Amino acid sequence: MNEKKISFYSEGCKLQGTLYLPDDMKEGDRRPAIIPNSGYNGFNEFYPKMFAKRLTQEGYICLGFDYRGFADSEGKKGRVILSEQVQDIDNAITFLQLQEHVDRNRIGLIGWGMGASNVIEVAVKNKRVSAVAALNGFYNGERWLKSVHTYKYWRNILETLEEDRNRRVTEGESLLADPFIHYPLDPATESYVTRELASVKGFGEKTRLQFTESIIGMNVEKQVKDLSPVPLFIAHGSDNLLHPYEEAISLYEAAREPKELYTINGKHNDFMYSDHEEFLKMMEKLIMFFDGSFRHTSLAQSIVS
Repeated sequence: MNEKKISFYSEGCKLQGTLYLPDDMKEGDRRPAIIPNSGYNGFNEFYPKMFAKRLTQEGYICLGFDYRGFADSEGKKGRVILSEQVQDIDNAITFLQLQEHVDRNRIGLIGWGMGASNVIEVAVKNKRVSAVAALNGFYNGERWLKSVHTYKYWRNILETLEEDRNRRVTEGESLLADPFIHYPLDPATESYVTRELASVKGFGEKTRLQFTESIIGMNVEKQVKDLSPVPLFIAHGSDNLLHPYEEAISLYEAAREPKELYTINGKHNDFMYSDHEEFLKMMEKLIMFFDGSFRHTSLAQSIVS
């Protein structure tokens, strides 16, 4: 895999990223391309790069980037708003389609964790997307938050957010807080995060409380029916305690064909190592999904032309 550092603008913010290119690229090649997107507190140098390493072996071009405000991308640090990350992905598609070796008619998206809802929202609105994969996500923010908190704590969250809205109006800025104050990690995920992610530059920095409000307002489960005929691949850990498996079931039931649900024998990210058996199994399923989706896109294009 060859790596090329790039940058592009998203609503005035200069975002940093990497083009991941297959080793066998030749002059004049036009390849399908995939954008693997991180989850909460995620960075290009971790999961997007991990996905790209395997996908480029199959001939795909990949683009990984850091959302605004993360790592070395421009943007206000600590500001995490889902709708703004959706804009960043949308602008990444435009950048990718401008690259000389990319087949602009065969663009796929992968969203991991919190990024899973982002890619669905992008693809519903952006008809330039040929296939979408949502992995270990949650798809109704308010339902998910309620599911991982007691009723008493949920009421406390709502009171805290009301105070924060007042603060934004009277003082101009949302309050910075621990990034996991309302996003509680289960023991297995916390152990993985401490071991693998805590040392990554920028991970775990404080996040503004407005982030929680943006989660509550997210409900791509209502939108996903409008994704069709774009193919949807949903994968989820059967023992995922951070984002319960029921989230995947509800999304699958709300989506229209073509759709596929794959159950991972794992939790949230305990299997997220490039040589882990479950990760490799998931990647084989993903590759089959994108191969089939892009063949269908090519066939449709040839019929139209």
